[in-house]
Amino acid sequence: MKKTLLLFLFIISQNFFSQADCSNALSVCGNSDITYSPTGIGAVNESLGGCLTTGEHNSIWYKLTIATSGTLTFNLVPNDPNADYDWAIYGPNVTCGSLGAPIRCNAATVIGVGAATGLDMTSTITSAAGGSTTPYCQFMNVVAGQTYYLYIDNWVGAGSSTTAPFSLTWGGTATLASPFTDPALQPNPFVPPGVPATNPANPREILICTSPAIFNFSSLTAGILNSNPNFVVSYHTTQNDALAGTAPITAPITVNTTTTYYYSIHYQDPVNPNNPINFCRQIGPFKFKLGNITAVDKTLFACNNNKAGTAVFNLTLAAVYTGSNVTIKYYPTMANLNAGTGEITNPTQYTSAGGIVYAFVKTADGCSDIAEITLSFYPEVVVNDAILRFCALQQNVVTAVFDLTTANVTSQTGTTKKYYKSLQDAVSGTNEIINTNAYLSPNGVVYVRVIDANGCYAIAKITLQVIPPVYSTVLKDKIICIEDKTILDAGAGFDGYEWSTGATTQVISNVGVGTYWVKLKTGECISYQTVKVYPSEQPVVTSIDISNTTVTVNVNGGKAPYKYSVDAINWQDSNIFTNVKRGDHVIYVKDSYDCEPISINIVVPNLINVITPNNDGVNDIIDYSALANKQNLVFNIYDRYGNKIFQADKFNNYKWDGTSSGKKVPTGNYWYSVTWNENDQKNTLFKYTGWVLVKNRE
Repeated sequence: MKKTLLLFLFIISQNFFSQADCSNALSVCGNSDITYSPTGIGAVNESLGGCLTTGEHNSIWYKLTIATSGTLTFNLVPNDPNADYDWAIYGPNVTCGSLGAPIRCNAATVIGVGAATGLDMTSTITSAAGGSTTPYCQFMNVVAGQTYYLYIDNWVGAGSSTTAPFSLTWGGTATLASPFTDPALQPNPFVPPGVPATNPANPREILICTSPAIFNFSSLTAGILNSNPNFVVSYHTTQNDALAGTAPITAPITVNTTTTYYYSIHYQDPVNPNNPINFCRQIGPFKFKLGNITAVDKTLFACNNNKAGTAVFNLTLAAVYTGSNVTIKYYPTMANLNAGTGEITNPTQYTSAGGIVYAFVKTADGCSDIAEITLSFYPEVVVNDAILRFCALQQNVVTAVFDLTTANVTSQTGTTKKYYKSLQDAVSGTNEIINTNAYLSPNGVVYVRVIDANGCYAIAKITLQVIPPVYSTVLKDKIICIEDKTILDAGAGFDGYEWSTGATTQVISNVGVGTYWVKLKTGECISYQTVKVYPSEQPVVTSIDISNTTVTVNVNGGKAPYKYSVDAINWQDSNIFTNVKRGDHVIYVKDSYDCEPISINIVVPNLINVITPNNDGVNDIIDYSALANKQNLVFNIYDRYGNKIFQADKFNNYKWDGTSSGKKVPTGNYWYSVTWNENDQKNTLFKYTGWVLVKNRE
């Protein structure tokens, strides 16, 4: 049966083999397809015998070694149907010069029949002479180890003048010997050198950096063999040499991009140098292609943030080479690049001032170029420090609510701003201030990071100044009589006024007791100032001392000095009234505010100066029971030495009958005092003192 194609197909032009002799027969390795165009007859016009009576014309010889026994067929098809191919097979196990008669031979005239010829499984003939119209002969039964020679001739003569390539394919159950189809000999696939050409039909291509170039072909050998043992690779400048293994290239030579070169693989049996498979060759063409590269100088921009003087550059973003399969190394100086020292190992995060670094671009084939990368800064973000002044808060005059976005820190357009409490935060971009439109702060500073479209930034300082409130120095609290009215003056120099009364003037009048506020505008700030109009504190009669006809008024509160009167018409500075008649009176008091006077009712009692406690019903007792309804009523009797000898209270009905501890006191003068708190709003203390003569007649 037809085997799978395992070897490279050969396309050989007409001028490849000008000679083809049995002694130089090409070994057929495996059941591989063959394409060939024979030209000429070689050095010897050999005796062919059999059906081939006209000798050689355009011939080629093949040597076949059977690997496994079985049937063998082949199909030879010219590319041009007008070509007339004859052939013969010799063997088995014959030698050139002693071939004998062919065991299969066909010189059929194929014109009008078909150009294809060969061995098939249906034909029963073994030979077809010239003029025969039977292009196929009977298959062969072959045995492993046998060797055969196949002669093929493109006949040109009467009836055909066409020379054309042919295609030869094998069939049947037998296989032909080949080291390339034995996995024990070739465990790995061979790897052709180079890369496929743009047109896959063209030879593969190996890149060189210059043309012409000195090339060492042996550098390809290990890659081609792919660890297959006992195989040898040779290199040639023609396909004929590659097929025959002649004229190998053994040293580095000058190559170019126009010549086609060939590699030839053959097996070298380490035990049997005459093993037929040693002569099998697998060849392939290749060319050299100019692979030099051009690195392009580039400029990289980065941010000189906040005038740091350095920036972080990603050198890999400089597109110095647009191809693939290259390595790029970066160096700070050309001297470093040439010496291979000081390589920049962090090219994606290279911190540098402006300047030039160098990129060394190298392909896998060793081609290289150098590019300059100019490191430049983007235009700086221009900022300026600013001052923000905002009005103090009324509830906390050392703070203000600042709108940070109103700070004019740059005139550049297309920027964004972020605000921070400290310079460190602004540099690191942490702890950003979120409430930028309503930032509560005392006097201080914040920092703004101004970022442009390139992502570069600069930092400006914003000084925050709280505008203290401006208050009126003339607007003071007042004290007036509760029934009076007054004026309030906020003072001049303010840009506007707004009173709680609704007035918008500097001065408001007809103001009574109460609390008022005024908004004082200075520029854009408004100070809120409160003023109170207090009622004057009325004086309070704290106590009344009545001694016989002398009345002493004791006053507290209000504002001294006080004025006193018993008729609210005539006023005196003294708080003592003398020769006050017995009976009810009204005492009037006013302070220096001269407000409506206060008044208090008093009674100057009818004094009893003598008692004669003899139970005759006349002047027997001192009786103050009429005052029993007064608060804290106290009635005490003292001797002339000031010793209290009697206290009247509710148990004795506030009466004294001239006794002490149940005994009558001696005749003599005694002092007494009566005190109480009046049942008025102030619980005024009254004190009434006097003396009494006690006459005890026993």
